Amino acid sequence: MKIHELSPVPGSTQVAKRKGRGHGTGNGKTAGRGHKGQNARSGGGVRVGFEGGQMPLARRIPKRGFHNIFAKPLAYVNVSALNKFNDGDVVDAQALLKAGVLNKCPNGVKILGQGEIEKKLTVKACAFSESAKQKIEAAGGKAEVI
Repeated sequence: MKIHELSPVPGSTQVAKRKGRGHGTGNGKTAGRGHKGQNARSGGGVRVGFEGGQMPLARRIPKRGFHNIFAKPLAYVNVSALNKFNDGDVVDAQALLKAGVLNKCPNGVKILGQGEIEKKLTVKACAFSESAKQKIEAAGGKAEVI
């Protein structure tokens, strides 16, 4: 089979409806928008979350706590994933990316404490959970905040 012989499975594709192309198509004239009204106009419709004047859900439910909208989200790795590395290795964001533990790490890594670690590693990360730090040090390694 060659690339030019490939075709989609029958029934998996459909031809798009061409709106407003004559009354013979069944989608002519008003193009399925009905007569007049807000949604018949170009640019018509309501914004996301608008409920017709009723108090929107986002404003009805109680708000709790604080969410910093400027915070840079970290990538998270459990200590069990660090067993991929050899004894004595220095593990940082680059090493985690290279080993395939992470696929992207734009703002840094936080090490979490789920699982066990059997290797003696020097781990460099932006943040550690308390349990992760204890497990790394109990295995004879070092947890360094960068």
